[in-house]
Amino acid sequence: MSRFRPPRDAPLWAGPTVLFGLTVVLFAVLGVRLWYLQVVKADFYHSKAQENRTRQRVLYAPRGVIRDAEGTLVAENVPAYAVAVVREECGDIQATLDQIARWTGVDRDALQKSFELGKRRTKSFEEQVVVPNVTFDTVALIESQRHRWPGVSVVVRPKRFYATGALLAHVLGYVARANEEELARDPELLLGDDVGKLGVELALERRLRGKKGLESFEVDAAGRVLGTTRLRDPVPGEDLQLGIHLPLQRAGVRALMGKAGTVVVLDADTGHVLTMVSSPSYDPNEFVAGISQARWNALQEDPLHPMQNRPIQSVYPPGSVFKLVLAGAALEAGVVTPSTIIYCNGKYAVGDREYRCWRRGGHGRVDLRKSIRESCDVYYYTVGERLGPWAMSEFARRCGWAQATGVDLPHERIGVVPSPAWKLERLGRKWVGGDTINMSIGQGYTVATPLQITRFVAALVNGGRLLRPLLLSSDAPEVQGQLPMKESTRRLILEAMVAVVNEEGGTARVLARPGIRIGAKTGTAQVVKLMDQYEKKETKDIPYKYRDHAWLACFAEKDGRRYAIVAFVEHGGHGGSEAGPVAGAMIDALFGRGGMP
Repeated sequence: MSRFRPPRDAPLWAGPTVLFGLTVVLFAVLGVRLWYLQVVKADFYHSKAQENRTRQRVLYAPRGVIRDAEGTLVAENVPAYAVAVVREECGDIQATLDQIARWTGVDRDALQKSFELGKRRTKSFEEQVVVPNVTFDTVALIESQRHRWPGVSVVVRPKRFYATGALLAHVLGYVARANEEELARDPELLLGDDVGKLGVELALERRLRGKKGLESFEVDAAGRVLGTTRLRDPVPGEDLQLGIHLPLQRAGVRALMGKAGTVVVLDADTGHVLTMVSSPSYDPNEFVAGISQARWNALQEDPLHPMQNRPIQSVYPPGSVFKLVLAGAALEAGVVTPSTIIYCNGKYAVGDREYRCWRRGGHGRVDLRKSIRESCDVYYYTVGERLGPWAMSEFARRCGWAQATGVDLPHERIGVVPSPAWKLERLGRKWVGGDTINMSIGQGYTVATPLQITRFVAALVNGGRLLRPLLLSSDAPEVQGQLPMKESTRRLILEAMVAVVNEEGGTARVLARPGIRIGAKTGTAQVVKLMDQYEKKETKDIPYKYRDHAWLACFAEKDGRRYAIVAFVEHGGHGGSEAGPVAGAMIDALFGRGGMP
């Protein structure tokens, strides 16, 4: 047995000293390491130990429900099932994801992407939702095999349900799974959460969403739950009530059945939206469950654009409805008086070009009342030239045109009221005489949304107040401005609108109802200049894309109730004959035929 011997020339104490030194160094390293683990990293390892025996579970808050004006639920919550995993408990996460894909039918690559995205937003031993919506049959299948797949769980969460389907789709919008951009922007969101995508659901997302709660529970070595502690209670979202009346909404949908168009009804004194129909529509429930790519493509490619919220997202030439604005501008500027006579022989010359009135033989002698009642174009060609484009543009803007209404819905367009400066900046071309002529009858570059026009009509009725359209019944009236016209001017225009409905030659005689004061203005907005072969044909014989748009803007009042109504039919043809019955159906519903209480 060999022994350690120091070199012959080394001191006798060298061997024991080296061993002693090495021992001291070793214990010093161990001491430092123990100090680092027990002092410096104490909190870290304490939390890790806690995670091994305590877990946290998110408690989902129910989204606020939405009701119509009479309290009927139109957006509610129903139980839904999601598949989640706890990564640390899965023996083989890839095999587990393979199995979840087989259970649910979810594309494996999509499932992997979802998992990787959620992994960055969930803590250790926290349930991570990987499939947000599964059927009850799928739940039963998973539960029957879950004992073989540790770490997999079924989470019960509230899911949105729209009881009225397509009836209120454009108002309510819909919720769907939050995308990567929304998750990155909002730290409160977790993978698999639903958020508002359109309509009220998007515009009032923060009020509707609520706040999640949190629960802590202890587990033993086998993963059995030993006890739970509520750390934070979930806070339900705010319940909201619309001002929309479902019977009135249904009447509007029926009136527009088979047509592309819209009808809007406002309470003229408060600005509350009582009806807002966009036709055709879609079922928002398709999006909650996760719409297929094929179905999404079909909606996007539909030539009638069912996803488009026409009252606020579509802009159209207002046609002769714009004559109400021009009448006010002309009276206020003094270029005409109520008794000023302009002779219409059916045509009007500007330079070497001739512009025709819609009535080929002309209207003869026309004063202001007759110009509105019979919608004489030559009268407004004359007035438009006398005013000029700047005066027309400025007055229209002060009447709320080309201005956002401020309704609580996303993606509202503001339309255009052109001017020479606008044309030069936008199109790089100078204003010409024909532009003034076209603008004077609501054609050319002038476009507006149906809701903007409804707000303008409401202001004519309520004393001149431009009110913000209100979707919630609890919202107080909000005045945004005042029509730039004297009381006498406003009353003259209203009386002329009443003549449109009640006097011989009026273009909206279809609206006359005994006992109800109704005033209206029809509009037939040209989409394109028709080719010669279509000029004298009936609307039904003209290709759809070439047909005129049909407008009818009106008010109706009785027993202290006053409403502004705008009906619009895309490519419908004549305003009175096509949009008139739609507006008439709303008046019937408002005053006693199965509509308002």
